[in-house]
Amino acid sequence: MITSSFGIVGRTHSHDEDVERDLAAHQRKPRLQWAWWIVALLLTFALYQLSSAGYIYAKATVAQHLIARSWEKAKSEGRVERPWPWADTRAVARLTVPSKGVDLYVLDGTSGRSLAFGPGHVNGTAAPGAEGNTVILAHRDTHFAFLKDLGDNDEIDIETARGKVARYRVREVTIVDKGATRVLDAADSSQLTLITCYPFDAVQSGTSQRYVVIAERVA
Repeated sequence: MITSSFGIVGRTHSHDEDVERDLAAHQRKPRLQWAWWIVALLLTFALYQLSSAGYIYAKATVAQHLIARSWEKAKSEGRVERPWPWADTRAVARLTVPSKGVDLYVLDGTSGRSLAFGPGHVNGTAAPGAEGNTVILAHRDTHFAFLKDLGDNDEIDIETARGKVARYRVREVTIVDKGATRVLDAADSSQLTLITCYPFDAVQSGTSQRYVVIAERVA
């Protein structure tokens, strides 16, 4: 041990201590490499999720603009056309929520391809604006993300291709299991049912619950 009037300033060490130190450093190196690999993989996954979400949102937005053009043409010419040549669906209604700044075109059917471009009307339920239960589905991370902001007495307008507008007022917001078919049941009065996946912040698709907004016609 080397000492001075200031106390301990150092100590001698043996060759064995050098070997032990080198061995410990060598053992730490693989662990550090694995840690960096894990960080890199997590960053790659996060970037993929962000780019994928951005692509989906952009596709949904562009599609709604193309659908809007075909909708306006249908109103002026009296016939509904496909929004693009290879589309397998068409717009059947326009859904607006003035208080939330929402303006969407509802497509015919709820196939995966249709829902990628806009909300879809469930075939077999009442036609938009007609008597009965009109059911419309859309994705929680794009077109129906606004559902979480709707509450009692918020008003929703549905316009048909003939220019007629039906106004609905929210009377119930509920969460059900995805297999709950009662939300599709017919209604004696004019009712609008909007459905999306739940929870809204779920990372993975295919959640087991559905977020349901039910509104009754008031005008």
